[in-house]
Amino acid sequence: MAERIFGQAIAYLITAMEKWDDKLELGAGELVDMGVHAFILDTANYRKFCDRHFGRFLEHIPEIDRKYDGTVQRTAKVIADNGFRVDWPLWEKDFAKCSPCAPGTSCH
Repeated sequence: MAERIFGQAIAYLITAMEKWDDKLELGAGELVDMGVHAFILDTANYRKFCDRHFGRFLEHIPEIDRKYDGTVQRTAKVIADNGFRVDWPLWEKDFAKCSPCAPGTSCH
């Protein structure tokens, strides 16, 4: 399960970084977000990852209220369209819920 979650977290982060300028307001559900947070805590490797895929450090904004507007489902589709294999059960679990996003920002 941990490998599945982490794999989806990486697919999500790469997609969010590659699509940043598109302002799609992407966001992971709670389950995949656990993998994102685990990676962020490995700061040295996360910084290298950001530099490689984004050219700069992608900030994390904690304590953001979750919004309930279909973001998780839309994000999974964007990840699939970006060429990644989506582990649908991990994303579908949170389809009825949604992702955190700071108002007025391009979510990561």
